[in-house]
Amino acid sequence: MLQFQTIIFNSVMAKTPLFLLCILTLLASNSIQSYSQQDEFFFAGFSEATTNITLNGGAVIEHKGTLRLTNDTERVIGHAFYSTPINFKNKSKVFSFSTSFAFAIIPQYPKLGGHGFAFTVSPTNKPSNGYPSQYLGLLNPKDLGNFSNHLFAVEFDTVQDFEFNDINDNHVGINLNNMVSNKSVKACFFTDGSTSKQIQDLNLKSGSVIQAWIDYDSSMNHLEVRLSPSSSKPTSPILSYQVDLTPIFKETMYVGFSSSTGLLSSSHYILGWSFKINGESKTLSLNNLPSLSSQSNQSTHTRKATILGLSISFVILIVITIGLSLYFKMKNDDVIKSWELEVGPHRFPYKELNQATGGFKDKNLIGFGGFGRVYKGVLVSPNSKTEIAVKQISHESKQGLQEFISEIETIGKLRHRNLVELLGWCRKSNDLILVYDFMKNGSLDKYIFEQPREVLKWEERFRIVKGVALGLVYLHEECEQTVIHRDVKAGNVLLDSEMNARLGDFGLAKLYDRGENPNTTRVVGTLGYMAPELTRTGKPTRSSDVFAFGAVLLEVVCGRRPIEAKALPEELVLVDWVWDRWRLGMVGEVVDGKMGGVYDEGEVLLVVKVGLMCSDEAPERRPTMRQVVGYLEREVELPELDGFGVKKRDFLYSTSLGFGSVNTWSSVGDDVDGGYVSSFTLSGGR
Repeated sequence: MLQFQTIIFNSVMAKTPLFLLCILTLLASNSIQSYSQQDEFFFAGFSEATTNITLNGGAVIEHKGTLRLTNDTERVIGHAFYSTPINFKNKSKVFSFSTSFAFAIIPQYPKLGGHGFAFTVSPTNKPSNGYPSQYLGLLNPKDLGNFSNHLFAVEFDTVQDFEFNDINDNHVGINLNNMVSNKSVKACFFTDGSTSKQIQDLNLKSGSVIQAWIDYDSSMNHLEVRLSPSSSKPTSPILSYQVDLTPIFKETMYVGFSSSTGLLSSSHYILGWSFKINGESKTLSLNNLPSLSSQSNQSTHTRKATILGLSISFVILIVITIGLSLYFKMKNDDVIKSWELEVGPHRFPYKELNQATGGFKDKNLIGFGGFGRVYKGVLVSPNSKTEIAVKQISHESKQGLQEFISEIETIGKLRHRNLVELLGWCRKSNDLILVYDFMKNGSLDKYIFEQPREVLKWEERFRIVKGVALGLVYLHEECEQTVIHRDVKAGNVLLDSEMNARLGDFGLAKLYDRGENPNTTRVVGTLGYMAPELTRTGKPTRSSDVFAFGAVLLEVVCGRRPIEAKALPEELVLVDWVWDRWRLGMVGEVVDGKMGGVYDEGEVLLVVKVGLMCSDEAPERRPTMRQVVGYLEREVELPELDGFGVKKRDFLYSTSLGFGSVNTWSSVGDDVDGGYVSSFTLSGGR
């Protein structure tokens, strides 16, 4: 019963007629328990009428008393903050605080999961600059690490983003002005036994209700986080961190929750919340919180509940029986090897992908090439539809299958805002299938060559090449193993709904070559983007990726391909033509005329110069991708091109160098480029 309701009830008991007392008692017993004051509040459930909560984005308070931050909608942000600002410090020192809350995360697709949420202390209760997906609605790429953010967060994350150095896809982290956690641990809890303490794992996206406690002692500058699936607060924290929050916190701040979804979404629920300044917040009784299931009818008799329970059990028995029958039938149709059950990412049932693509019909075909066909598909769930790109590859080698599984386990862990995400895979007999994000705006080449669907402004082009550069830095230096893309080109730069660059096509071409030395590879790539040393060594390197990126830079400026058969002889090879114009001080002649002369001359010169540097004949003279990013962001001064090694090259000798096996792509339709898979290698032998 509410404390303030209890006070009112006691004060009027002696003077209020009996029927009014009955009404007050009834109202008190049926309302959500809550109270609040300036430095303390307690919500055992939520109500729009009585709860002092500000909601933004996808956040709503449901009729059953739960606070839902997000739903099954793609790329949505949800904020829920206590409406009244909290006084967190005086002029010199921050106060201690304590909070506890009960939450549940229910993914749209349990095996795939989705992004998590964060408890947040923020200068505003209406954050407006946060991005969805891995940014959890808190920050954006430009704000990362900025001291002016004044942001404190404890994230409960269910996706491993290597971009932010996440330890796994089920962790708790402490974040200060950044999405990179200062400290993080896997989600778990301590059981306090009579003789010893034992640690138990917790699955944050299991859909079960979990209670979290966050306690900060300002006298010790000590922060602790605890988790438990019960109402009892563990004596031992799972996460301890020494930190002085005085520089982070302003005198008044807002407390609340922030979450977001990506292509794959999760519903994030808060069922109860307690907070207190300079004291310990009250622990929630999970049994007294609203249920995630539909609101029960309290007038239902025990007999009806028993009958309903028996009916449900009978239905479940039938469903299990049918499910087992279908499972064994599907298992007989497509035998699942034991090692396939352990590999990640998500293994899609063939039936689900067949249905998503309309039976892999030609009308859904959006691209094809030497290693397969790409289809547009739609995954349907009860509350949403998710568009996907499905790459179908046919192969007969058993050894190739095992290599395929090994590779997707690595590729599936890649997470970066400028990479197309691999969502899952499937194997049906000898058919290998990959499932990727669907990029609504297609590939970059359809916007810069010949007669584009839409002419990109220079600002968009410049942002796109910087995004591709960041994606390559991640592949080369920041993920667990060095990844050489091997087919960087405009056709493999895909554009999301906001026209942000996503480098795609992490092909598996090498996996389908039988009888070759694992430490070497044949020449694989696309004519015009291939570094000259590849014809001698056949070994791709980070520098050969840099060479291909140089071609992309020049393409974006000039609006034409690296080799243009229709061009004049002196303009046949793009890098040679641009180099000639550069030496003559006539760079303006190479700029894409479709932009109508509207562009930033300084940025164009910068991109041209970096493109020429990346196109150097000698791999040792090319910059690294990290240096390229420094140049494009103007954080590093560009060197002179005195020793630049561009020479006239004859690219028309494909037969003598084995270019008959070069992976070239054709695409159909207007949605995305066909090249979702071409070639991929990891550092070290395989």
